[in-house]
Amino acid sequence: MFISLVNWFENRPKLSWTITIIGAALIFWISSITFPPGDSPGLDLKPLIYHFSAFFFLAAFMLISIVQGKHKNLFGLAVLLSILYAILDEVHQLYIVGRYFSFGDIMIDSSGILMASIIYTGTIKLRKYK
Repeated sequence: MFISLVNWFENRPKLSWTITIIGAALIFWISSITFPPGDSPGLDLKPLIYHFSAFFFLAAFMLISIVQGKHKNLFGLAVLLSILYAILDEVHQLYIVGRYFSFGDIMIDSSGILMASIIYTGTIKLRKYK
């Protein structure tokens, strides 16, 4: 089922690129919003989940759009572009009142990108055996 969904998006590059661009725009827009400080002491999971999932989906669609299951030599480019966007997102936040640059956020973003990369690689390999 999941492999079929990935194939479906790979066969529709305009749609996958549209989703990639909309995802990047949403990340940019959300980064422009100033959030009030958290009320609860300790670790707040909402930002961690947001960063991981936002960049997981951005990287997944970036991989689908660029690699399309057949251009494996472009895999690194898709990952690099996703990581660069995570860095640029943090630089963008330097110019937003109440926001700041965070290496921790880049690391969380990168872990979402890494997970998307692992799953996409697995999908490509599994497709060979079916």
